[in-house]
Amino acid sequence: MAGIKDAMNKGNGRVEIKGWVYRERKSNKFIFLVIRDSDDIIQCVVKRDSVSDKIWNATEKILVESSVVLKGEIKEDSRAPTGFEISVSDLEVVHYAEDFPINKDPSPEYLLDIRHLSLRTRKITAVMKIRSTVFGAIHEYYRKLGYYEYQSPSLISNPAEGGSSLFEVKYFDKKMFLTQTWQLYAEAGIFALEKIYTLAPSFRAEKSKTARHLTEYWHAEVEAAWMDLNGLQDLAEGLIKHIVFKVLEVNKKELEILGRDYRDLEPTANKGFPRITYDQALKLLKEKFDFEIEWGKDLRTIEEDKLSSLYDTPVIITRYPKEVKAFYMKQDPENSKVVLCFDLIGPEGYGELIGASQREESIDELKAKLKKEGEDPKKYEWYLDTRKYGSVPHSGFGMGVERVVSWICKLDSIKDAIAFPRTIYRVLP
Repeated sequence: MAGIKDAMNKGNGRVEIKGWVYRERKSNKFIFLVIRDSDDIIQCVVKRDSVSDKIWNATEKILVESSVVLKGEIKEDSRAPTGFEISVSDLEVVHYAEDFPINKDPSPEYLLDIRHLSLRTRKITAVMKIRSTVFGAIHEYYRKLGYYEYQSPSLISNPAEGGSSLFEVKYFDKKMFLTQTWQLYAEAGIFALEKIYTLAPSFRAEKSKTARHLTEYWHAEVEAAWMDLNGLQDLAEGLIKHIVFKVLEVNKKELEILGRDYRDLEPTANKGFPRITYDQALKLLKEKFDFEIEWGKDLRTIEEDKLSSLYDTPVIITRYPKEVKAFYMKQDPENSKVVLCFDLIGPEGYGELIGASQREESIDELKAKLKKEGEDPKKYEWYLDTRKYGSVPHSGFGMGVERVVSWICKLDSIKDAIAFPRTIYRVLP
């Protein structure tokens, strides 16, 4: 039994397919069924005078999303949705569906309410296929470069990105938190494996209502010994290029279903990414948009969007003020006001895709920064141990996979970049 894609590749002759009814249209003499499977859709026609009464009567009762197995002759037909049509000779209804709750123009929130069913729509199916390509590309990229896949705990005792965005968890008689990042545990791992990466969920208790935030998202993180900021920028640019290249290679059909012009992604695959400093970013915002940003302020969404509008690829912004960045980022030895870090901003207003830095290797500097942020260094003793025994320069970054998928698919909301989104208001289904 062939899938729809195999049947269309055959082009003519007898075929057998199985799937679900995507659309149906009935008359006294003909019943048109558009059948879908995980590969594609195809139009099938049941002619009253070409099948038995049993098959005709069974077909008349079919509603959208009924599951079927059918046989017939396939031929090319330019009027059909995907250019082929099957004249049905035999049909088995595996299950008669009830009235499907997704009608012609459902609202985005309703589709999220019934996400367990709206996963079947062509849009979300296309996004999930692209998402799968993105995940595969991440693994492929790092493994070809000799990185080891490495996991860290999902339950943690110390924050890495700030206590205000932690989910607290009751852990027997103790208090723990859901992880925001693997970072501290990754820094321990590089002293054994040197080059490591992970793909795992992270959790941020941010009370954000924007189209760019999830409380649970998939985090592609990397950490490498002996790597400086320049090497880290090359690594990040290479990763994004590889992901986009693979999507363009594998998923042009899905991009077409989503109405995404694949040519808009080609510059990212083919061109070098601009690299500017935070100071240069402020200058550009002033010159191009008359935005007067006080030095020392973090860049907001509106400023990132304006900067991204100047380029047709992602842009890398380096050396942010140390006051707006995490305690583990290394101070620039040439400018004590900034740290050796960068954010990679996606094109077309999709915001920060990657946050990165060279790590502080001095135990004394780390202790001083923790105290300045009101943290007790004693709570981080195990982490500080990594700086006592052969500390070396090292760097790493985290990439929000759903943000990358949102940009590649040109989605209106990040909630469509994951099968079952979790936000401040959405916990079901």
